[in-house]
Amino acid sequence: MTPAPPVRLLAVAAATSRYSISQADAAQFAKAFCGPHAELLPALYRRTRIRRRNSVLLRSTPADPLRQSFYPPAGGPADHGPTTSQRMERYAQAAVTLAGQAGQQAMRQSGLPPTAIGHVITVSCTGLMTPGVDVALTQQLELSPSVSRTHLGFMGCHGALSGLRLASTLAAQRTGAVLLCAVELCTLHFWYGWDPEKMVANALFSDGAGALVLSAEPGAHHGQASWRTAAAGTYLIPDSTDGMSWRIGDHGFEMSLSPRVPSLLATHLRPWVERWLGEQGLSIHQARTWAIHPGGPRLLDQAADGLGLASSAVQVSHDILAAHGNMSSATILFILERLIASAAPTPCVALAFGPGLTIEATLLT
Repeated sequence: MTPAPPVRLLAVAAATSRYSISQADAAQFAKAFCGPHAELLPALYRRTRIRRRNSVLLRSTPADPLRQSFYPPAGGPADHGPTTSQRMERYAQAAVTLAGQAGQQAMRQSGLPPTAIGHVITVSCTGLMTPGVDVALTQQLELSPSVSRTHLGFMGCHGALSGLRLASTLAAQRTGAVLLCAVELCTLHFWYGWDPEKMVANALFSDGAGALVLSAEPGAHHGQASWRTAAAGTYLIPDSTDGMSWRIGDHGFEMSLSPRVPSLLATHLRPWVERWLGEQGLSIHQARTWAIHPGGPRLLDQAADGLGLASSAVQVSHDILAAHGNMSSATILFILERLIASAAPTPCVALAFGPGLTIEATLLT
């Protein structure tokens, strides 16, 4: 049997909105929306270890460099801010722009012409629209109107790795290179009022987009990246469906995050990763680089501790969280971009966690 051709990452690119806000300023902003518990927010926001977060809602003026007009002050306890329809209108505008920036960067880095792309995969859990971002990318990048398009929606923070699994499968068929783009506009779902789980989400999430170009075609090796996808795995933790949820409400999408999540990962992460890596002929200690999605600083620390990793092994994940916040599915692509740019050694294990509770993994060599 002829072995399958290697699927190479020809390019990895990341894009953020033009303006960002410091975490200290974000805490001050949020005070106007959370009712009688405003004094608790600065400490909560500091515990995230985030320094700055990007948002497509920020605008700059000479008088106020961090101006936004999308969220008016709450008119009372029953005021929950813009409707979901209003938030989706903004998503339709901004997601197309941000995804296009990431996609254009990835295409330039790959060195491929638009005609080389046979498949487009888009990932997002923060907005719904049709025609979708996949159609917009096809038009913006002047791809063939016959390019195949797949959208993975509402999968949460592990969505980009699910997309990478599909992209690798398609690329291995040698029917064209694959463009994968994850775009998330989490700040469109800012929550009015006081709810501890939603206050944590308000403090963590931000906006960003990442894109990859993959190919197994002969000669398509001239991109800036050179890592290959070697394996993918996923694990649905038993009895964990209450751990994390992301539901459509009348005033944005609403996150539920159970305090059980760290203990669930502490129990299940290492045993499953050991089994999965063992199937690839590797042990945890043979992985030379780790790209772990930083759901939050505590979750990242506990994942590293559970896997027996030194703190330095997840430093890039901490750095991306500090510089950008949690951009849901796009975050792991920011981490991969940083690791590849720094010529990090392989094999690399990428991990992300999402509703289910799901562990998604990719092995890169």
